[in-house]
Amino acid sequence: MTADLDDATLVEPDDEGGDGLTHVIAASGDGQRLDLLVSTSLDISRNNAATLIANGNVLVQGKREKASYKARAGEEVVVTLPPPAAHEVIAEQIPLDIVFEDDDLLVVNKPAGMVVHPAPGNWTGTLVNALKGRGGPLATTSEGREGIVHRLDKETSGLLIVAKSDRAHRVLGAAIADRRITRRYAALTWGHVTEDRFTIEKPIARDPRDRKRMAVVATGRAARTDFTRLARLDPADLLRAHLHTGRTHQIRVHLSSVGHPVVGDDTYGGGGGRKLVGLPPRRHFLHAAWLKFRHPVSGAELDLRSPLPPELHRGLTVMLGPDAPAEGVDLLEHFGFYDLED
Repeated sequence: MTADLDDATLVEPDDEGGDGLTHVIAASGDGQRLDLLVSTSLDISRNNAATLIANGNVLVQGKREKASYKARAGEEVVVTLPPPAAHEVIAEQIPLDIVFEDDDLLVVNKPAGMVVHPAPGNWTGTLVNALKGRGGPLATTSEGREGIVHRLDKETSGLLIVAKSDRAHRVLGAAIADRRITRRYAALTWGHVTEDRFTIEKPIARDPRDRKRMAVVATGRAARTDFTRLARLDPADLLRAHLHTGRTHQIRVHLSSVGHPVVGDDTYGGGGGRKLVGLPPRRHFLHAAWLKFRHPVSGAELDLRSPLPPELHRGLTVMLGPDAPAEGVDLLEHFGFYDLED
């Protein structure tokens, strides 16, 4: 079951839904086209939404309607996604950095460049391939996403929770949806923000001009990120980002929207000057460094931390120049990343 769905509730498929997943959407305003409502709520292209409608996969109050139908407030829209084409997920022997593990879950320190789960263009080399290669139990979610509770972008490194039991997956998914799992990221951004502490609360959806990107879109899904500046460097700021929602590319989109893209982020305008920081190609300076949550079975408080990986540590050291602390110092500890509560 996928977590963090504010505007659509994901439920298990019924007999008519086959192996697909069924989304139930409550229309919240009068006059929105059906194809646009489905596209925004499910984070799919408008063309894909129109195809689902034309194929009878979308029902409004139990009836088929056209893509141009104007949904009224309170109407129930049921979208049944057809099952994905079968594709074997291969178990692969890929080393993983496990920072916590017990019978119910594990937390992995994902490297940059690793995709979380298989998808077209990335059927091998993913975190799920590596998890299957380790052996042992994983929560029985959809094929290819076994155990996955939440995701990180391919080029974002850091801590990610994996459920080993169905019970743990269910409890952790609910905890993310209820904002009871604290996720904090270290980000280096170009330029200087105007305040030491600020919040960006802007809706996010697919960029209507480029389906490979996300963007701030008025009809998008609600998204909130809190930021704290930890250091003001010559050309950039070191920020701590606290996620309240988990939209695709959320931190990167929010920072780009205020003119301070993540350093090294080619997609959202921060790629220029990568050589100045010494980052590898395609690497952006975003790291999921801190997780705090209650264990889904024991209830014990877990506080898990990940220092900056070597390439980000080197990049930040380059930015600091002669002000860089002695070699071996944890730069996140040095700048108080774990000291203050958002």
